[in-house]
Amino acid sequence: MGDQMIPEGFEPQSRGSPLTEPWEPIYQKVTAEAIVLGLWLARPHTNARGFVHGGLIAALTDKAMGHSCGHQLRGAVSLVTVSMAIDFVGSAQIGQWLTVETDVIRTGGTLCFAQCLVKADGATIARANATFRVVKKAQ
Repeated sequence: MGDQMIPEGFEPQSRGSPLTEPWEPIYQKVTAEAIVLGLWLARPHTNARGFVHGGLIAALTDKAMGHSCGHQLRGAVSLVTVSMAIDFVGSAQIGQWLTVETDVIRTGGTLCFAQCLVKADGATIARANATFRVVKKAQ
């Protein structure tokens, strides 16, 4: 996997977590509106049938949408997932480039709404939407 080219604009993610650590390397592309996540699919990302695992998709969509809401709120708050829905509309396999592309719908003082598309080599394999509670960081 080390010889695969990382698409232009992506760099190693800046906010890892214990959950996503076994899935590294995960990349990010920061835009004015959102944080796009990307990774090359490998064996640790799959289910027993060799397809990308739905749990990986759920975790990455939650992460991408939450971080994108935080990005738009300029990092002054923490976000807690209130609800999330995912539709799996395709599958992906080892060796494909997976991206999670978020559209922040609305940010507010108490709630943030976002949706995203998950793509494997550019083809949509899932869509998700979520609501996050905005929690002010302790000073």
